[in-house]
Amino acid sequence: MRKIVLVLRLSACAFCLLVSAKTVKAQQFNTGDSLSVTVDAADSRFLSKNLSLLAQQYNIDVQKAQVIQAKLYPNPNVAIAQLTYNKDSKSVLPFGKNGEFTGQVSQLILLAGKRNKSVKLAQANVALSEAQFMDLIRTLKYALHSDFYNLYYLQKSAKVYGDEITSLQNVVAAFKEQVAQGNISQKEYVRVKAQLYSLLSEHNDLVNQMNDIQSELRLLMMDSTKAAYVPAVQDEAIVAYKPDSYPLETLVDSAFQNRTDLKIAKANTEINRLNLNYQKALAVPDLTAMANYDQQGGYINHQVQVGLAMDLPFFSRNQGNIKAAKTSIDIAKINEDNTQATVQENVYRALQKAYDMDKMYRSVDTSFADDFQKMQQQVLTNYQKRNIGLLDFLDFYDSYKQNVLQTNQLLYNKMQSLEDINYYTATNFFK
Repeated sequence: MRKIVLVLRLSACAFCLLVSAKTVKAQQFNTGDSLSVTVDAADSRFLSKNLSLLAQQYNIDVQKAQVIQAKLYPNPNVAIAQLTYNKDSKSVLPFGKNGEFTGQVSQLILLAGKRNKSVKLAQANVALSEAQFMDLIRTLKYALHSDFYNLYYLQKSAKVYGDEITSLQNVVAAFKEQVAQGNISQKEYVRVKAQLYSLLSEHNDLVNQMNDIQSELRLLMMDSTKAAYVPAVQDEAIVAYKPDSYPLETLVDSAFQNRTDLKIAKANTEINRLNLNYQKALAVPDLTAMANYDQQGGYINHQVQVGLAMDLPFFSRNQGNIKAAKTSIDIAKINEDNTQATVQENVYRALQKAYDMDKMYRSVDTSFADDFQKMQQQVLTNYQKRNIGLLDFLDFYDSYKQNVLQTNQLLYNKMQSLEDINYYTATNFFK
């Protein structure tokens, strides 16, 4: 009779603790240092604060400055010379009839459209920098969303561990007293402690994983407050998402229009094409126009001359750079074709994966977690009546934990597969 009363007391204690554990663990993520954040709010802060984006924006400004430079004309050149010493008149820097002064003004005239071609090349580099900037946004935002949803479901899983750990800690404390009184065997007490230590170890690994993700999120959003983020997510919306909402053709077309890495590949092809035109223009010598004045060094005094100068393209016609530019176009075109094929395959695989993840989630019975409160009372009653042993009692809660963890992982996998579609199409089809 004494053992039955003891079991009833311990079971009642465990039941109360499990019912209240969710409230206790919920407070863990709602301290003064926690911060509830939506994915839209995280995106907004990321776009305004991330240092990698700011640095890439400055690179765009650098390329725009190169456009300004390419539009400038060459500066004119002025040269003057003065006789330093006249030995006949023994005068230093003589002027007038005893002196000699010359002056020249020259201007380089770019031929073959070099200036316009240089401007177009600089503008193409601006377009490339802008595409690289958008690609950086796309890549970092994908990492941000992955961490955001991963943290959300890990926090939900951590609460499940908290439920069992809180319960087992109190059961172990009660068992310890009863072992000393000889009411419970040492074996049963050790079994419960082993289960507790196992849960504590798993929970500690989970906490470390969450802390790593928190750190990554703070870096992405440049948050120096060290706040612990609590992602605000609507599970119902994620469950309702259907991968077949958009056909493959729509996704592929969107990817071809918006994928920034494809834009980068096309920009590189265009830059190499413009560079070939520029290198061909460099093969044409430029013209220098000049005007000279000679005080009395020529066959007549105060001699004024005008002239033109040009290199003769006998040896160098920029052959090597032209050949290299042609080869670079071939390389860039191959890379562009490869990127286009990669884009198409990425989208197909992402959609296939989304189908698989959605099918997997819908094939799993998630009602176990909803029926837990009802089943919990039945298991507790059978344990009180000694119809089941302590191991069966603990296995029930372990099964509940595994079911919830599996559900959370499936939901995360589904959301991640949808984020993959957004990433590979460069379009927010699933928000």
